[in-house]
Amino acid sequence: MKQRPQPDDRHSLGPLHLWNTISWFLLGLLPTAVAVLDATEAKKYWSLGLLALITLCYVLVLAPPRKPVLRPDVFLGLLALVEGGVSHQLGGAAAFYIVSLPHFWVFARNPRSSVVLSGLGAATTVFGGTLRQGWSPQFLTGNVVFTVVAYGAGVVLGLWVHRLMSQSNARTEQLASELHSAQEKLAEAYQRQGAAAERERIAREIHDTLAQGFASIIVLAEAARDANGADADKCDQQLLSIVQTARENFAEARVLVGSAPQSGVAPGSVATTLRRTLDRFIQDTGLTVTAELADVDCDQTTRIALLRCTQESLANVRKHAAATTVGVVLARHPYGIELEITDDGRGFVPDEAQGFGLAGMRKRLAELDGDFTVTSSLGDGTRVLATIPTNSQD
Repeated sequence: MKQRPQPDDRHSLGPLHLWNTISWFLLGLLPTAVAVLDATEAKKYWSLGLLALITLCYVLVLAPPRKPVLRPDVFLGLLALVEGGVSHQLGGAAAFYIVSLPHFWVFARNPRSSVVLSGLGAATTVFGGTLRQGWSPQFLTGNVVFTVVAYGAGVVLGLWVHRLMSQSNARTEQLASELHSAQEKLAEAYQRQGAAAERERIAREIHDTLAQGFASIIVLAEAARDANGADADKCDQQLLSIVQTARENFAEARVLVGSAPQSGVAPGSVATTLRRTLDRFIQDTGLTVTAELADVDCDQTTRIALLRCTQESLANVRKHAAATTVGVVLARHPYGIELEITDDGRGFVPDEAQGFGLAGMRKRLAELDGDFTVTSSLGDGTRVLATIPTNSQD
């Protein structure tokens, strides 16, 4: 994998680097230039020329293009030579070397290069001054001592700072690695959570559509088999219901696999949709159904939720209740839409109920901030109440 090029911190004039630049100009270049103004013409021009050269090199090494005009290691080599030249012209330039010393640690590629190049600068400074003044006691106790002491102190301080920065960088990389690992784990957790939610949604849709449809087909097929030869009209009607249910299941299956529109529910008002469902239920079971269905306005998601609750409740009545009468009431109240389904069947204990149906209805309504309540006891029938708040319709 191709890595993105990293920015070169040497070319970044941050606060610390900017302060180093200003200090070098004010305490290194400017005092050195002033010191040679009263010198002879040759010494003055040579010194000012060397200072102008290294200043130009410094500007070039700070240039930010893709390919630097002047490489930092070349600049540091020139700086060491200029320090030797200035020391030769002035008979010693320890102050200029000391002020320039941070450059060897800012621009060098690694600590080893910093030690070597700053040592080269110290050597040229001492050598240049020696050529001018010779090994006089005054020179040895002044320029040489200060230069050597500055070099030693610079090496110790530079290595110490480099070690601190290395530790800081290592800690930063460790934290970045831990953050990246945490982000990957969080992304995996979100993916697992999303996959689990999607599986639950698909399972709920399959239960509320395909599974109920197949259960109806089984009941109708068994009834048609029992009526075969005894009641031809009833058998034909049940076979027709089987065909209709199978077609509806096929349409729902296409929705689930994504080859049909998002909802397999036929268009129309919620009252009309529930009326069609109740008519099919009456046709298939022969039970008595009383319905009060108000023509309420709601969005498609709410309409589907109300339909699925009705289908699941009617399927439970068919399979478990042994009821003779079913009542369905759909109404709009100030607090929301309310769907009530009752039967006079054998009833059950809701806390002991097992299966996916009731939990699926409760989950579906919870996604709409709705409530789902089942009231029943043995021998007293069952009441299912689904409420969806009005604000979910706005």
